Amino acid sequence: MIARDALAQLPVRTALPALRAALEEAGAAVLCAPPGTGKTTLVPLELAGLTGAGPRRRVLVAEPRRIAARAAARRMAWLLGEKAGDQVGFTVRGERRAGPRTCVEVVTTGVLLQRLQRDPELAGVDVVVLDECHERHLDADTCAAFLLDVRETLRPELRLVAASATTDAEGWARLLGGSQGAAPVVEAAGVSHPVEAVWAPPERPVRPAHGMRVDPALLTHVAGVVRRALRERSGDVLCFLPGVGEIGRVAGELAGVDAEVLQVHGRAPAEVQDAVLAGGDGGRRVVLATSVAESSLTVPGVRVVVDSGLARVPRMDHARGLSALATVRASRAAARQRAGRAGREAPGVVYRCWSQGEDGRLPAFPEPEIKVADLTAFALQAACWGDPAASGLALLDAPPAGALAAAREVLTAIGAVDEDGRATERGTRMARVGLHPRLARALLDGAPEVGVRRAAEVVALLSEEPPRAYGDDLAEAWRTARRGGDAYAARWRQEARRLASAGAEPGTGGAAGAGAATSGGGGAGAPTSDDAVAGLIAALAFPERVARARGAGSYLMASGTGAELAGAGSGPRAGRGGSRLRDAAWLAVAVADRPVAAVSARVQLAAVIDEGTARAAARALYSSGEEVHWSDGDVVARRVTRLGAIELVSRPLTAPGAELLRDAVVAGLRREGLGLLRWSPGAASLRQRMAFVHRELGAPWPDVSDAALLERVEDWLGVEVGRARRRADLERIDAGQALARLLPWASGDAARFDELAPERIEVPSGSRVRVDYGGEQPVLAVKLQELFGWQESPRVAGGRVPVLVHLLSPAGRPAAVTADLASFWKDGYRSVRAELRGRYPKHPWPEDPTTAQPTRHTTARLKRG
Repeated sequence: MIARDALAQLPVRTALPALRAALEEAGAAVLCAPPGTGKTTLVPLELAGLTGAGPRRRVLVAEPRRIAARAAARRMAWLLGEKAGDQVGFTVRGERRAGPRTCVEVVTTGVLLQRLQRDPELAGVDVVVLDECHERHLDADTCAAFLLDVRETLRPELRLVAASATTDAEGWARLLGGSQGAAPVVEAAGVSHPVEAVWAPPERPVRPAHGMRVDPALLTHVAGVVRRALRERSGDVLCFLPGVGEIGRVAGELAGVDAEVLQVHGRAPAEVQDAVLAGGDGGRRVVLATSVAESSLTVPGVRVVVDSGLARVPRMDHARGLSALATVRASRAAARQRAGRAGREAPGVVYRCWSQGEDGRLPAFPEPEIKVADLTAFALQAACWGDPAASGLALLDAPPAGALAAAREVLTAIGAVDEDGRATERGTRMARVGLHPRLARALLDGAPEVGVRRAAEVVALLSEEPPRAYGDDLAEAWRTARRGGDAYAARWRQEARRLASAGAEPGTGGAAGAGAATSGGGGAGAPTSDDAVAGLIAALAFPERVARARGAGSYLMASGTGAELAGAGSGPRAGRGGSRLRDAAWLAVAVADRPVAAVSARVQLAAVIDEGTARAAARALYSSGEEVHWSDGDVVARRVTRLGAIELVSRPLTAPGAELLRDAVVAGLRREGLGLLRWSPGAASLRQRMAFVHRELGAPWPDVSDAALLERVEDWLGVEVGRARRRADLERIDAGQALARLLPWASGDAARFDELAPERIEVPSGSRVRVDYGGEQPVLAVKLQELFGWQESPRVAGGRVPVLVHLLSPAGRPAAVTADLASFWKDGYRSVRAELRGRYPKHPWPEDPTTAQPTRHTTARLKRG
């Protein structure tokens, strides 16, 4: 029996006429409805005609998470007086409850992507609802792009609804409207109860989250806020934390509280999730949850929310080739969603574990995954869709070009796409496995080597990282899962069975596919031990992470990134596994992250391998050739065999190629600077003069700064560099002679160089005095008596720049500085004469220097002629 009273109380009902009209007119609409209004449950039922309104249609609802998909389907089935699997069903990875009578099917966005690739027309589906689109998950954005393509080219009658409580409604409206203009935006008024905000920051500063690390002091504080909420308020408490590890730690801190402590996250058993969503039996509950409880789910009885203010999101470290989850500050939109959980059924309160001042600095919306995540799976989906560059897809945010290029390199290396980026038959099969392409490659290529079942079991471990208690040794974690009775082991067995079925399907793989590990399939030389099998599968999935030991628990991965093992007795995965890995010469690193301020990655999960497995799995990274480079102040020439950045074999090279030598010497110059050359005083002076002319006159006079000279090494040092073989050869090069090549000889302007920037200037005494061009203005330092009779200061650069004259005493000490000699003779000379003629009585100090005879000598010597 339909629960009509419950349906009638859902506020979104008032928006249904407008939504139906928008879909009839435009075929697409954006539905904005606050939490608790029934957008996830009533809207699909109404659109499907299951409540008695309108014709029967088949509606597909896409949710970003498995827990939300199951919960939404069960709630809708309950409203119809049924169980999930009849008129309302759901499909998530590894579980399907739907039948021939199913009109509303709730699926994850990942499942929807698989269906679109198999059946782009979505035959039989009338309406697709993309729920919680504000979260900007990559799969959801991709689904939206594919669906819009389907509407544009194959099924214009297919109706689309983008639904969310907090979203960029205008952006989604423009996207869904396409060339027809913006799609209608339908808003539903909410009747959520008021939620009081209590700011509860830690009393002492805590370290900001980095990578997967959260300061334990913050978690202790969150647990304290939960205890405070239990004292001050009534009702159940919902506490948001970033991940499973933090949930476990806070649960431990709450031992002894007068309430049942429950844990909700993507890894929790379905029965535990169902129990939380079904409500309590009268006793108080504390529900510790990840962001899976932000939206789509109503946890009955919750009147209090405690928000840690953190979220866990995917990030790609392209520099190190590491894809991992990172802990970030939750956005203001997420904070509003979380707070709304407290006002679903009655007035509530949210305790926010940060200050009100910090709140304004939070990002407005979560960052789209497409901007920061690993795009390998997205790139394969786009290639299978027929748009390798994703240029024709309607996306709110375009994928970063660099990240997309890196993804295509991975896909090319594993044979998923061809040189033009189009999906191969093998790539299409990889996409259909429902795994990251790396793991699909490991399954398809590993199955012929070790058997489908064993390959599937190891890949299942890699697809959902095992609990920390399983250790950091992949083979040992595999054995633990096989004998384990915990929730993870149950999920692992289910996923392993699914993957074994997928891996056994006919198609391209194993030795026939790109990058197969060894020749043959499961023959006499195939791996048999758990360690060998786990190592091979991990190496096939992450060939750039095969790593060779370099001592003391330190490794170098083929990608060039260093990796460190946690010490025995320390770190989240230390212990028996860590000590065994420490003795290995080679590892296949399956999971790694980078701790704060660390140069190297930290190994979280790895398998012991041998060099043969490393070479076979990562053979695309194998190279052998001459390497001539600058090292420790000299040229080193070797023939080197490498596995990526790992040096396998090295031998001295006696006769390296001239081009390689020149490149190495140029690299040395650019690394260590022009000081490697011989700069005589004349060369240094020439460079200063050239710099002066360039500064004052510009082209065609060359720039001779360090950066410019290093950029043009071939132009002025080409001959000498071509003959250089080592540092000593560079030290013998006359830099001045080489530098003169840059003067504009071809235009004839070089002939004027000595006129524009004379090295020396002849003064009235007959001396030729060197000009210093090292400062902002040319300087002529000369004894005062040598300039008697000179009326004007000299000028250079074609008369544009006056020379700054440093007038020296007979002893060569500075007496005065002037750029206007005539003014000095008139105004300044008298005071200098009064000061110095008593100190230097043997030198001439005429009253009128403009008519006196210039001299380098004393008065007596001057009289003798």
